[in-house]
Amino acid sequence: MATLKVVVADDELVTRAGIAHLLREAGANVAAEAGDVAGLLSVVDEYRPDAAVVDVRMPPTYTAEGLRGATQIREQYPGTAVLLLSHVVDPELVMDLLEGHSHVGYLLKDRVLDADALMTAIYRVIAGDLVVDPAVVGAVLARKRRTEPLARLTSREREVLALVAEGLSNVGIAARLVLSERTVEVHVAQILGKLDLPVDAGSNRRVLAVLAHLNAAV
Repeated sequence: MATLKVVVADDELVTRAGIAHLLREAGANVAAEAGDVAGLLSVVDEYRPDAAVVDVRMPPTYTAEGLRGATQIREQYPGTAVLLLSHVVDPELVMDLLEGHSHVGYLLKDRVLDADALMTAIYRVIAGDLVVDPAVVGAVLARKRRTEPLARLTSREREVLALVAEGLSNVGIAARLVLSERTVEVHVAQILGKLDLPVDAGSNRRVLAVLAHLNAAV
């Protein structure tokens, strides 16, 4: 297997160096680091990494520069996946990116203290999975609207959908909930049907389900 090539962008030197160190310890090739979006786009153009690990809030306004940089990367360098990092739970901030692009993920910075979890998330976004931090999923579930499409789901189906949102496969969901893989498959099929997702061979219906999950709180 080829060595994973990544770049890291964060305006905080200590945080950036810490993430880069974790990745190197886990066997990744950290090709470059950047402290702002201009630097991020420059190193992505130069090194064409497999993935970019990007802080959502960077200079000059510390609002959504990282998010905008991630959008540019996915549009201009489709071979590079993006894992966004944030200190805060803010599902609305990343909805446009999640809805418009595949090969993206969103984790809280606390989660990247675990090298295995960080590497797993990176490999998932490279594979095309939609990886959303469990804390974001929890925040979404806590902000239900009476008219949300998720109201049609049973409590077990919502539980399964939350794990889909975390990026788990059917096998992973089955292990987490102590269910058979077949039972999980049935739950996923029921979720997709209840959310009235279009039958389109070109669409990742699991991703659409996650987006319906998140959009219900917006």
